Amino acid sequence: MPIERITADDLRDMEHQEGLVLQGCGGEAQEWLDGINDLLTQDGILQNGSRFETVKVFQHDGLNNLLFPFENIQVDMGKLAMWRLQTHGAFGGTWLSDYVPNRLGGFHSVRQENPRPLCPLMGPGGNICLLYPSDAADEGDRGVLGGARGVYKKKRGGR
Repeated sequence: MPIERITADDLRDMEHQEGLVLQGCGGEAQEWLDGINDLLTQDGILQNGSRFETVKVFQHDGLNNLLFPFENIQVDMGKLAMWRLQTHGAFGGTWLSDYVPNRLGGFHSVRQENPRPLCPLMGPGGNICLLYPSDAADEGDRGVLGGARGVYKKKRGGR
């Protein structure tokens, strides 16, 4: 099955897979599959007659996007990385492992295994130095570092 329709949320279950995501791909997915295979072959990126056999089509933020999975394919990754950067303006190419955390909020298994704990004691940016705002105010308004030094001095007996 060369063209598979999936949801953007399906990508969040692909933590241990990698692929090339192209964004904003209107038209027929088969034309994109053939065209990208031809481009990458011409540029010496796909090797030994290797071609992408499947493409996964999904929508996100009103765009049609394509995932070219790196399954059973011989590819020069260095050349592909350079091609992706050079053509980013045209194709919006990114790696699956970057797309999911940056555009979809992360992989399902990562979020379930390592949820950020709710901690009302944490300040902005997770800074625990802001736990002592009164000490920071006593030392003058010198920001977080000044407040932390003030707390340290008071706990050490003013030394």
